[in-house]
Amino acid sequence: MSYQAKAELINEDSNGNIESLSRKLYLEEQKYMSPGLQEVAQLAQLTIRRGKGCWLEDMDGKRYLDFMAGVAVASLGHSHPKWVKALQEELEKSFVGSFTSENRLELLKLIASITPGNLNKVQLYSGGAESVEAAIRLAKAYTKKFEIISFWGGFHGKTGGVMGLIGDPWKKHWGPLHPGLHIAPYADCYRCPFKMKYPECGIYCLEFLEKFIENNTAGSIAAIIVETMQGTAGNIIPPPEFIRGVLEIAHKNDALLIADEMITGFGRTGKMFGSEHSGIIPDIMTIGKGMGNGFPISGLISTEEITKAYPFSKPSSSSSSYGGNVLASTAALVTIRTIIGDSLVENSRVVGEYLLNGLKKMQERFEFIGDVRGVGLLIGVELVKDRKTKEPLDKDTTRRIFLETVKRGMICMNYKPNFRINPPLILTKEEADIGLEILNDVFEYTEKHIL
Repeated sequence: MSYQAKAELINEDSNGNIESLSRKLYLEEQKYMSPGLQEVAQLAQLTIRRGKGCWLEDMDGKRYLDFMAGVAVASLGHSHPKWVKALQEELEKSFVGSFTSENRLELLKLIASITPGNLNKVQLYSGGAESVEAAIRLAKAYTKKFEIISFWGGFHGKTGGVMGLIGDPWKKHWGPLHPGLHIAPYADCYRCPFKMKYPECGIYCLEFLEKFIENNTAGSIAAIIVETMQGTAGNIIPPPEFIRGVLEIAHKNDALLIADEMITGFGRTGKMFGSEHSGIIPDIMTIGKGMGNGFPISGLISTEEITKAYPFSKPSSSSSSYGGNVLASTAALVTIRTIIGDSLVENSRVVGEYLLNGLKKMQERFEFIGDVRGVGLLIGVELVKDRKTKEPLDKDTTRRIFLETVKRGMICMNYKPNFRINPPLILTKEEADIGLEILNDVFEYTEKHIL
């Protein structure tokens, strides 16, 4: 079935103006909504009525293939029947407080059974930055040191304690950042900060990291925090040697390695966790996003030895008021059970490879596609003005590309030149074909009418 049959066109009046209840409600909300919504929402100006599977439907009845999944959140897609049923049943007996619940117990046992090595102690939170801040507190408690290293292109949240770890200009103009935070170059091989080529470079960024630690820090490193694949930077896939080398350098400096698996965790990369691609076991792992399929839940995982560290282990010291509440635990439990039971890790690998190959064929046709990369359903595409210089397409152009994509019935994060594709893990090859057809149509339009 063609995508035109999947996505109904919005009705237009005799003057060609779009009559959109969806946009009308969006604009009404702006009278009360504080500025700062995600750019995708501001550009699309949609009001969503319902979601089902890999599809969203707005107030006008138009359907959109979802290649975003709430930024890698909706791992089971929207309104998954098992997820809905589990939450409906739990609502009838829900309670508030940090007391043990059956579902939280089962969730913790399940997580401990699928994490690598001795990572079997879990603490639960509500959002990503909260988990990262807790992981940093844990590393400081265990090592009795205070410095943290992150990487260019990295993103670990927007709260005050972690904002200084953001590896791009987003953190500017917020005043003094938390002391003791350092940022080193990441292994972004398409845009190598050292202008080298992999593998001839010998993973020079690791050599540089060692020099950086020697010359830029106070020698009191508690942890190095790294995304095993960088999401916000454009789904950057580093060579596997890089993450292994970062672990070795952390331990060489008597520091812990925190693997930020917010985006890469629970099957998105075709393995249960992104760190498995490098064959490493981190000291601490932060998790979130896809584990709750849209219900706010996150966490950290570490070992018994590390989590015993004082003062992290004091009563109320590592916990959160909402972390692991009965509804959140239920949402995460049914999500992870479904990922395992429905073989969605394997589906992510197979359909992701299929989608990646389709995009690479598109790259051969369109000169402005500079790079296509990915593992599983974590895929990145670079749109450039020139393949040799790798100069990115300007934001005005990519925003037009995004709006053309929305018109054709798909939500994709192609409003930036380094755009991300991370659909639900339930995506089928047939739906991947629809997405590829829409992107091909948009790129043809771009070639003829925008560039």
